[in-house]
Amino acid sequence: MSNGMRVDLSALDEVIRKLNGLLSDMDKANTKAKYETDIPSTAFGSMKFLESNGLHTAHQDQKTKIENMIRGLHQLINDFGTSTSKVRDKYNNEEQANQQRVSAAPEGAAN
Repeated sequence: MSNGMRVDLSALDEVIRKLNGLLSDMDKANTKAKYETDIPSTAFGSMKFLESNGLHTAHQDQKTKIENMIRGLHQLINDFGTSTSKVRDKYNNEEQANQQRVSAAPEGAAN
């Protein structure tokens, strides 16, 4: 950067890589929550067990809440990854511009 500060772009690259891995894991969790936790109402009992419908409804409500939490976390991680990528690109562009300025400066000129 123009103030002489250097940024370790490889560290930002590592953060972005890890966030992308986390997004992939969140996609798997979302798939599991959505498709692998469904319990049919008959699993809670028959019509003779009056609480069976209430149990099934409670299960469905919790399942929906978990799916929404996972979606929210996914969006948060995605937003953070996008922001991190933008910051990384900005630092990279600034570094390249500085290198071009240094290369274009006449020999013996002060920076």
